[in-house]
Amino acid sequence: WLKRLSPPPAPPFRSAVSAPARAAMSFQRQMVIDCRGHLLGRLASTVAKELLNGQQVVCVRSEDINISGSLYRAKLKYANFKRKHTNSNPRHGPFHQRAPAKILWRTVRGMVPHKTARGAAALDRLKCFEGIPHPFDRKKRMVVPQALKVLRLRPERRFCKLGDLASEFGWKHKDLIKRLEDQRKVKSEAFHKKKTAATRARSDAVKKVKVSAEDQKILESAGFA
Repeated sequence: WLKRLSPPPAPPFRSAVSAPARAAMSFQRQMVIDCRGHLLGRLASTVAKELLNGQQVVCVRSEDINISGSLYRAKLKYANFKRKHTNSNPRHGPFHQRAPAKILWRTVRGMVPHKTARGAAALDRLKCFEGIPHPFDRKKRMVVPQALKVLRLRPERRFCKLGDLASEFGWKHKDLIKRLEDQRKVKSEAFHKKKTAATRARSDAVKKVKVSAEDQKILESAGFA
């Protein structure tokens, strides 16, 4: 009877993701996401899932994130959130972030089990910035198509920017970020013109080059035909 009362053996562990899907997942050492034009909640949910899968994610230009609904509506919602604090001692939290990067970080935190070791490790893999600071302005930046405002929000619907909301509630660096971004865009445009000119010059040189028949045979045998 002891044998009968013992619990049945646990089934073998199965991953929630199938083997082909795991193989198809694109994994990079670090993924840099340009947040401009993305919807806040949709972007945060995608980022949270990537973090839990072990991906390192860097979010730049968080001040240009969009929120569906007018700025007035977003201000009402954030003012309601600001009212929530510890009654006996407000310094105990919850804390109401003002910077757009920290608001994005807090949104992602709500979609991650951050009180467990797995969730805390996932949050450590996330970095959020206003503007595009130095190391990341020279890296390839990506977008999340399923979170883009132009693909997910009807054109007549109202929306607002996270930077505008943050500045209404005490974020003081909107003008500074704008000035730094203007400087970065000038440098970026100069770099792009130089790069396109070099690419065009190389392609023209490749077209003009003449290879003898003997060298052509060697190239074909090596697979460079």
